[in-house]
Amino acid sequence: MNRKQLLIALGIATVLLTVIGGLLERPMVHASGHGILSLEFAASKARVSQLLAQWGPKGHRAARISLIVDYAYMVSYGGFFTLAGLATRDLALRQGWRRLGRAGRVVPFFAFGAACFDAIENVLLLLAIAGHGGDAAPLIATICSSIKFTLITIAILYALCGLIGLIYHRSRNGRGAHPQGSLSDGS
Repeated sequence: MNRKQLLIALGIATVLLTVIGGLLERPMVHASGHGILSLEFAASKARVSQLLAQWGPKGHRAARISLIVDYAYMVSYGGFFTLAGLATRDLALRQGWRRLGRAGRVVPFFAFGAACFDAIENVLLLLAIAGHGGDAAPLIATICSSIKFTLITIAILYALCGLIGLIYHRSRNGRGAHPQGSLSDGS
């Protein structure tokens, strides 16, 4: 499987898992107006207990399932944005876009880092909704969530810079022209 095929597969998986996550979140939002993001930023045992009480048994079960399904989501979005970042770096190096190329030494791996922080966050949240971990689990989960969102936002913006650069390059060189080894090649 080359980079383009893997990006497509991971992109499709990310979209599907986003939809599944939204469906899993419905009982929580319906019961309280608060979804899984509220749990990620609960920061205390008291707030976790409050959310679980508002969600009721269906919402509590949905939260647990959502956190477990999220592990597949981490693989898909982490892999997708890491590969998209590496493709952006490669394009930048080929085109002589020095700053973007230099940033590509590190930034593509932010998506992988985000997925790692997401995994830690979910372990702590699963402990918290099971009544374990005291105030430490929700607080550390919130810190991990903040780091996760910061890292993935930077990774997404970097990949978008590559996409914009690719579109710009193609428009300058005529419709459908591919730069040497475009984002979709297998290198």
